Amino acid sequence: MDAHYEIDADPSRGMIRVRLSGFFGIEDVRSFGMRYREELARLPGPGHLTLADIRAMKIQAQDIVTAFSRFMASPDTRSRKLAFVCASNLARLQAQRLTDRAEVRFFNDANAAEAWLMQ
Repeated sequence: MDAHYEIDADPSRGMIRVRLSGFFGIEDVRSFGMRYREELARLPGPGHLTLADIRAMKIQAQDIVTAFSRFMASPDTRSRKLAFVCASNLARLQAQRLTDRAEVRFFNDANAAEAWLMQ
């Protein structure tokens, strides 16, 4: 697998910024989850925001989509608002399968995604 991720907490905004690329395996998702929780611990209080840039992420196998979906729905990691930055319609469709929550939006532009999160 060629999975790569970067996760950075922004405590001043109560936000987690995520960049995902490549093709993930189950162990990559687990590693991502542990790292995400480490960064989440740096944020003050509950109700964080997440900006997920998946423009460089390949289309994933269904078991990986399911694993990410479970992670995102977990009460200890669930974001108050979640913005995805996608490069293609296919990536957007796959990301839409992760969750059907109302406070999730999909963007082509990272600045627009962040502006929506901060509203």
